Amino acid sequence: MTHQTSLVLCLRAWLQSLPDNAVPTTYRDAAAAMQLTPPGTIRQVTEALEIMMREDIAAERPMMAALVISRRGDLPGPGFFELAVALGRLPEDPASHRMAYREEFDHALASRRL
Repeated sequence: MTHQTSLVLCLRAWLQSLPDNAVPTTYRDAAAAMQLTPPGTIRQVTEALEIMMREDIAAERPMMAALVISRRGDLPGPGFFELAVALGRLPEDPASHRMAYREEFDHALASRRL
């Protein structure tokens, strides 16, 4: 198993195990929980989250990556939206991203309870 595959599995399990009041979480918190070391800890998290997005969309599941946001606000980073649009999960119009993200977040949160 590659490091990246292992990271994706561990990150998914961690996100699924967090209590509802601990999400959304940040990229930095995810990197710390995965015990990643510099350089590139946030990049490693975002690459793992992008793999998860592809897996979730292919399996027609809510995107668990929606549970991770930037510490500079209440949304994921721009890469989340770019990939979600490219994969056909979110609309192309940036004006509708916030509402579409909120729906995706709610679906991801609810899917953890199943």
